[in-house]
Amino acid sequence: MLSARTIVLWAVGLGVVAVGSVVLLLVTLGSGEPQDGVRLDVVRTASGIVLGTGGAAALLLTARRQRYAELDLVQKDHDATERRVTELYGKAADQLGSDKAPVRLAGLYALERLAQGNPAHRQTIVNLICAYLRMPFTPPPEVRARTRIGPRDAHRFQELEVRQTATALLAAHLRPDAPEVFWADITLDLSNATLVKPTLTLARVKSASFAGTTFVGPAAFRGTEFTGTADFRDTRFRDLADFRRVTFGDSVFRGAVFEGRTDFGVHTTAKLADARTRTGDVRRKWPAGWVERAAEPGWAALVPLDKPV
Repeated sequence: MLSARTIVLWAVGLGVVAVGSVVLLLVTLGSGEPQDGVRLDVVRTASGIVLGTGGAAALLLTARRQRYAELDLVQKDHDATERRVTELYGKAADQLGSDKAPVRLAGLYALERLAQGNPAHRQTIVNLICAYLRMPFTPPPEVRARTRIGPRDAHRFQELEVRQTATALLAAHLRPDAPEVFWADITLDLSNATLVKPTLTLARVKSASFAGTTFVGPAAFRGTEFTGTADFRDTRFRDLADFRRVTFGDSVFRGAVFEGRTDFGVHTTAKLADARTRTGDVRRKWPAGWVERAAEPGWAALVPLDKPV
């Protein structure tokens, strides 16, 4: 924008030009001769051009001022929105750290709403939820009647409810078949977590780390697509591991342990080298080209079919 000093200088300059023009006209056109009329017409035309140019300059200056005002308003709206998002994020994060399960659940749903309405902050919010799931957790015992459990187990059941809600929220927003709620290009870091009966089916994930994660109960990944890296190193599956129709961009299962029923289907790019499985009468379906080979007592190693004995 033009400074106040520049505007004043221009105004003074125009005033000097105007006074000089009047004096010049009086001197040159004051004789009353016929050619003075022609000269006057030339001066009028030139004056019109000057006035038009000045008007155009004034219009341009007004337009620039309007543009700067609009940009300033947009920036203020953006800053206000960012402050509001930061406040809501901080409040929800505080709720997630509460010692009361209902408050933690409220924090999860607040984060979900915030992510749904602010795509630029989705990965940050997913990172926070994943960090919560990575916190140490001991699953409660499997009991049929929860009316006779002690306070300690009651707390663990409440925490289990919160954690399963967190995994369900993530799974619901990673399915491309629901485009109105789908969060694209999300990265998951659930390494060293303890996940109970997670269901991540028909999802699309940019990349994921489950390194060192323990899956308690069935773990379903059926139909999920990992467009990037899927890291399952040193992962332990204590029950069903369902990887049917999973698409791996790049995967590694080195050191993974499969204790229960396992199904990879037939065609998959999963890399199972150095993975292990318990021996016994449990149905397991490995990808084409991979077989079990006896290792230490009670365990078998997964090796390529053509690997020498």
